This record gives sequence, C-alpha cells and structure tokens, in this order.
Amino acid sequence: MPQDPRERGPKAPQPSQQQDPPGLESEMDPKPDYGEKTYKGSGKLKGRAALITGGDSGIGRAVALAFAREGADVLVSYLSEESDAKETARVVEAAGRKCVTVAGDITNEAHCKALVERAVKEFGKIDVLVNNAAHQMARESIDEISTAEFDRTMKTNLYAMFWLCREALPYMSAGATVINTSSIQADSPSPQLLPYAATKAAIQNFTGGLAQMLGKKGIRVNCVAPGPIWTPLIPATMPPEKVKNFGKDMALGRPGQPAELAPVFVLLASDESSYMAGATVAVTGGKPLI
Repeated sequence: MPQDPRERGPKAPQPSQQQDPPGLESEMDPKPDYGEKTYKGSGKLKGRAALITGGDSGIGRAVALAFAREGADVLVSYLSEESDAKETARVVEAAGRKCVTVAGDITNEAHCKALVERAVKEFGKIDVLVNNAAHQMARESIDEISTAEFDRTMKTNLYAMFWLCREALPYMSAGATVINTSSIQADSPSPQLLPYAATKAAIQNFTGGLAQMLGKKGIRVNCVAPGPIWTPLIPATMPPEKVKNFGKDMALGRPGQPAELAPVFVLLASDESSYMAGATVAVTGGKPLI
C-alpha cells in the first residue's frame, strides 16, 4: 500500500530546543530520520567513490548512508561535530563500504584542496562530489548581520563549492557527477535568511553554468533544492518559535526528513540520470519552484 506522505515524519509543534551552531543531530528531539531503518540499496553506485561535505549529519549523513548502501565508498567532510561524524562512519561501514571522516573548515581554500587530495589518496579517484555543507543564521534586520557573518556564509556556501569543484575536476572522468545543495530559498527567499538565500540562488546559477562547461567532458552537474528539512541547522540557527512550527505551513503539513532527500542524490549520482545536467530538483513538501 502507498504511504500517506503527510504521515512520513513528525509534525509541528516540535519540542522546545536550541543549540549552538552548527548543532548536533544527536541532541535533536525528535531525531531526524536519515534512512538507517528504511533505505535499501540496489547497486546503483557500485565501485564509485564520493566526497560529501557536511556529511556528518542531516542531509549529508542520509546521502552518505544511501551512497554506501548503493555500493560507494565515501569521504565525509565536517566542521567539528565529532560524535555525529562517528555515527555516519558507523552506518557506512555497516553497509560494507569505506568511510573516511575529515574535520576542518571549508572556508579555508587549503583545506578544500586537502579534502580532494585525501579522497584521491584513499580512493584513487572522485566519481561524485556532493557540495552540501552550509552556513546560515536567522536575523530580523540587515543591521544585525556582521561583515564576518556575511563573509562566513559566502565562503562556506559558495567559495568552498568553487574550490572543491576546481580541485576535484582533474580527478573526475567522463561519467562523474557533481551535486550541489541549493534550497527553496533560492526561489522563495525568507528575509530572515538574507545572506543564506542569496548564496542558494548563486549555487543554482553556478550549477547551470558549470553543467554547460563540463558537459563537454561527459561530467554532469545538477543541484537539489530542499524545502524545510529537519536537520541540526534548524535548532542551531533559528529562534524557538520558528523551530517549534518548522515546516507547518508546507502543503504536506510537516518538515521533510533527510531520508526523503537521499534518493534524489542517488538518482543524480547514478547512470539512471544520464541526460540530467544543469537541473534543479525540488524536494519541498508541496511548495512549487516557479
């Protein structure tokens, strides 16, 4: 029997909670569903190697788990969330695949280069690059946004994507893919997420341009645009009332779960999407991107 999508995950109100950025999945209530009990692989990515930023929790963890169950080895980049990264490594290794976890700040160009070099050292190649890590903070007024905060948002969300794409390309062959995480914010920006929304629009534009540039090499570039997804960024960067009612106004009446994003990333990484390039795939719980 088909499952009612309105009942796939918890609905608002969420329990009261706040965390310091970047937040820990292990401290969230309820815990996000990243697919450990539900995702079943079928060999779509057998023998491939992936580099995933922000892979310790949220969407990144769900993608790492799904990729592993599809047969890929993964390098997971994260900022400092050691306990969450260990959990990602546990489930990837339980799927019989190799997981390399690397802490560090992707706002540093040298670190981005080191991530690529480590992936190549471990796997000999990069078949899939997933630029997923992001920084956001909710602010009510532009006066509250410091230059340092704006700079961090730009460097985490945009510069790192550029650096990683540029450094990884020499190790990517025809058939390889790049998947960038955009957002519903690219088309429907919330004023409280001014810098973040701007970067997500830029990611979408960058994806379209890079897809045309790399298509000639047989490398596909696409992006995924999530709506409100229950990840550590939410209790770590949003005010309590927003957290409490997060996702309530979507057509499906709830926030999405990371596990609901993973199949889209698998599709874009696999040969089943061989004519998809320069696309934005929306996973928004009913809010259209038009």
